[in-house]
Amino acid sequence: MGMRPGVGLPTMSKRAKRVLIAVVALIVLVFLWFQFARYYVDLLWFREVGFARVFTTQLLSRLVMFVIAAVLGGGLAFLAMMFAYRSRPVFVPSGPSNDPLAPYRTAIASRPRLISIAAAVVIGIICGLAMQGQWTTVQLFLHGGSFGQTDPQFGHDVGFYVFKLPMIELVLTSLFIITAICFVLVLAIQYIFGGIRLQGPGRRVTSAATLQLSLLVGFFVLVKAVQYWFDRYTLLFSNRGGIFTGASYTDVNAVLPAKIILMVIAVICAGGFIVGAVLRSVKLPAIALALMVLSSVLIGGLWPLILQQVVVKPSASQREPMYIQRSIEATQAAYGIGSDTVTTKPYNDVVSSDPQVIRAMADDTATVPNARLLDPNLLSPTFTQREQLENFYGFPSRLAVDRYEVDGKTQDFVVAAREINPNALAENQKNWINEHMTYTHGNGFVAAPANTVVAGLPEFTVSDIDNKGTIPVDQPRVYFGQLGSDYAIVGAPEGTAPQEYDTSTQRYTYDGKAGIGVGNLFRRLVFASYYGEPNFLFSSLINDQSKVLQTRQVRDRVAKAAPFLTIDTNPYPAVINGRITFIVDAYTTAGNYPYAQQMSLADATRNSQSAQGATARQVETNVSYVRNSVKATVDAYDGTVTLYRVDQNDPDPMLNAWDKVFPGLLQPDSAVTEDLRSHFRYPQDLFEVQRELLAKYHVADGTQFFNSGNFWKVPDDPTEQSVEAAQPPYYLQVSQPGEDEPRFELTTAMTGFERDLMAAYISANSDPENYGKINVLTFPTSTQTPGPKLVQQLFNQDDDISNWITTRTRGGSNRALFGNLLTLPTSQGLMYIEPFYLQANSESSYPTFSQVFVWFGGRVGMGSTLAQALSNAATKNPASVEAAENAVNSGQTGAPSSGSQPPSSDAAQVPSPTEATVTSPTGEITVPPADEAAAVEQMNAALAELEAAKKSQDLAKIGAANSKLEQAVQNYLRVAKPAGAAATSSAPPSSGG
Repeated sequence: MGMRPGVGLPTMSKRAKRVLIAVVALIVLVFLWFQFARYYVDLLWFREVGFARVFTTQLLSRLVMFVIAAVLGGGLAFLAMMFAYRSRPVFVPSGPSNDPLAPYRTAIASRPRLISIAAAVVIGIICGLAMQGQWTTVQLFLHGGSFGQTDPQFGHDVGFYVFKLPMIELVLTSLFIITAICFVLVLAIQYIFGGIRLQGPGRRVTSAATLQLSLLVGFFVLVKAVQYWFDRYTLLFSNRGGIFTGASYTDVNAVLPAKIILMVIAVICAGGFIVGAVLRSVKLPAIALALMVLSSVLIGGLWPLILQQVVVKPSASQREPMYIQRSIEATQAAYGIGSDTVTTKPYNDVVSSDPQVIRAMADDTATVPNARLLDPNLLSPTFTQREQLENFYGFPSRLAVDRYEVDGKTQDFVVAAREINPNALAENQKNWINEHMTYTHGNGFVAAPANTVVAGLPEFTVSDIDNKGTIPVDQPRVYFGQLGSDYAIVGAPEGTAPQEYDTSTQRYTYDGKAGIGVGNLFRRLVFASYYGEPNFLFSSLINDQSKVLQTRQVRDRVAKAAPFLTIDTNPYPAVINGRITFIVDAYTTAGNYPYAQQMSLADATRNSQSAQGATARQVETNVSYVRNSVKATVDAYDGTVTLYRVDQNDPDPMLNAWDKVFPGLLQPDSAVTEDLRSHFRYPQDLFEVQRELLAKYHVADGTQFFNSGNFWKVPDDPTEQSVEAAQPPYYLQVSQPGEDEPRFELTTAMTGFERDLMAAYISANSDPENYGKINVLTFPTSTQTPGPKLVQQLFNQDDDISNWITTRTRGGSNRALFGNLLTLPTSQGLMYIEPFYLQANSESSYPTFSQVFVWFGGRVGMGSTLAQALSNAATKNPASVEAAENAVNSGQTGAPSSGSQPPSSDAAQVPSPTEATVTSPTGEITVPPADEAAAVEQMNAALAELEAAKKSQDLAKIGAANSKLEQAVQNYLRVAKPAGAAATSSAPPSSGG
């Protein structure tokens, strides 16, 4: 009786095979085309901005890394499989009739070379893809040099840890992985072909299988022995000490010797595996493996734990200070906060509470005129409503502060570029042509003196197509900026009507050098594929002169052009030689600086603005070294990216390495023009990292550091009720105590670690002469100078302020907005200044400056100017810091509400801090009325003037009359009785209303 033949696999017809091959080939070609389009467009972009070397170096580095890793990984895997297959048993021991491994044996045996090659190719591709992302590690290894500083434990230059050690660890990790892969492949093949059996008679592991697996494990352990040697160096990044980074007492006296012992044991065990392989014995490798595991647990884990608990913890204050001292010195060097950069001196200028002294401060020409009343964090809606010009223009949610010389005097300005905002387009304006070919650019530079307020509004100076303000701009069009603009298609042949929107009456054709030509069919096809947009092919508006402007957000543009840099989150526009230029700070970073404190950039730079999304968040990267060695600029019109190397006073070894990787990319410091240098600001992200570190690492003594008795804290922003996050630093033009000339600085207050009293004031100089110098004023512990949170509470508790806010926000007509709380150390004592804004609860409303609050000499005041606020403070009793502390500690820190509670019965008798002459927008002097009847008469007159202005349809007259009416309403509120005030507490008429 014959056996029935087995059922074979179904076969395909030749036609079906051809169709299948064609479909697969088409899919592969489509995939390759889109990959080609991505790389080709990137190449065109890098060529356009003049950074083609960055693209080619990256691509070549990745390609070489991919090939090396793929060949080595795939080749070793192939050899392992072939050796395992050739040494398989000739006869497979008998097993059950339904052996589940039989099909696999048959499949492999039918085409062993093809299957091995296919598996090796897959493994090689995976290895190559994993390795190509490490191109920066390899480039720094090849080009990194010396830091000129040695670590105190091993005596190696810091460059060894930053440049060499990461590459060594990468190689060892790669050897671990590929050895493990080869072990699994040999194990699988030997098991499939019976070289390894789990059951059955006779020997269950063949000699060939024993030899191969033992050699692989022996090599694995040998690699581990080498890793133990280099693991000693990673102890310098240990966090075992808890409050500091670096090798602790336990690391040096227990873990370090343990690494040496384990290395010797690993070498012995590797020899055991090799000898066992030669003898075809599994007993010796088994003993070696047990010895490895046992020694690792006892020597590597248990012994350091015992030493830490029994010896170190009971006497850590005597054993750890030497290692803490190493961390202090390394951290100060790594983050640029050493004595060569930071100057610390005591601040003993504590003003008396004498009212005469406070009144005299109102005449201080160094502080009062320069006090910043405009808050760049609040005024974006005000800039938008007053200077938007068109609905599709806009400003960033957080404006910038810079300084300009006007009429021979340098002063702070709140500045912004009026940019295209595609998110603001109306529904009927949203189509592909409008979004990418019509509304392509912004229009103008808008600035306002930071210390000037006119009828509650900034005194704008604008330079655009139709204006030349105090800060004139030659080319005001903004094609590259901060808002998230998509690509734009610009350009047209001569004689063709312009189609890009300038104003309601003007159109424009871009003639700058930026852009990638997209005139021919091939380029149009490439860009259609890149963006997934068929209009590139079909639009008749695209012509031979058309160009595509890409990566128009300035931070993204710099990050793409220089991928080795970390970009600051606060770019800002400046007028340089008559052109709008965005200045972008950039950092070199490293994570392997021995003994230096590791910091998360995202956590260290989190403040109340970034927590609310008003600014971008920094990258989630842990660093132990940061330098602001590069200042980048992006031209707002032609997108030119220029990288300036500005580390001439403190050469940056990281930047030296990158300069060798990308030669010619960086411009020298000598190329920075005087005009450009005058607008350099000390970068905010770096300052936030440094102040977080200075909170601890200002302590220079290891024993005192261990006791944590003199640590500081970055205070939370007391003006933000919706989020608990650090108070951001503020740019101010201020005079340091004892100095006459003001300087442009980035400043922050620091409080005690467990108390809300002032501990220090840190400022970083941005003036060219002393750029980067950090000054720290330390407050005496014998006095109780309130910190920002307590001062905010003192404002909240003040009856005048509380009643004033309640009156103007009753019924929800207005919303109270507390501006940035500025801390100013003057030669007469510490001063706090906080501008206060009101915003009507309507869709088109915007914040208007209303009052300024001040704390000085222990007293609180308010007024429409700082001088008035100081004069008002002189009439008050000293505010109780203890009461504020009690309120803060009990959680009663809320600001005066905007709602229903009426003012106290004696509110009308409180001396008004705003009863002084006020300058109107027209320059006239408005004198507040003497009583309620006069105030009503003044309001009626202003209302009549507004009606007449509306009939004339003169916008300037309407604006001036509306401002007069607003001032008349405010004057009425000052003199009216509480009931009358309640009846008229609605928002003032909007302009043009």
